[in-house]
Amino acid sequence: MNSKKHSHVEPADNGSTTATAVVEAAPDAHQAELAEQKDRYLRLAADFDNFRKRTAQESERRSGAKKEALIHELLPIIDNLERALAVGPNTSFEQLLQGVDMILQQLRQLLRQNEVEAEESQGKPFDPLRHEAIGSRQDPTKPDHSVLETAQRGYHRGKEIFRPAKVIVNDLSK
Repeated sequence: MNSKKHSHVEPADNGSTTATAVVEAAPDAHQAELAEQKDRYLRLAADFDNFRKRTAQESERRSGAKKEALIHELLPIIDNLERALAVGPNTSFEQLLQGVDMILQQLRQLLRQNEVEAEESQGKPFDPLRHEAIGSRQDPTKPDHSVLETAQRGYHRGKEIFRPAKVIVNDLSK
């Protein structure tokens, strides 16, 4: 029996194996194995592509949920700002200032809840990773290259700088 689908070789009439049976059986076995490996590869590639798409969708969903949560936290603050703008002419400047200060405290609390803290730069050495120099002055009573004035406060989240502070730096080299 000389079938290409059988991997074993049967003896010929004279008791020896035929070379043609060996040659014909080997390519079929290799072709089947190659087809199986190719199928495995295609399935693995499709699985990975599906995983990548699911991961991207999940990341997008989480990002959207975080944005939505932040918006919900901002809405009461916006309500308070609208109330402050709607005050009548009988409201004193001090009352208005007190209301704006309370709203600012709400915003700072929201930043703290999101682990964002204000940087205190005044009097500290200038650090180009934490500060953006927008000018310089000379003050002999302060150390050279220290921050004299903060024009815009900087913020950090943990050790990561969220926004560098815009500062005026002491320059005694003038």
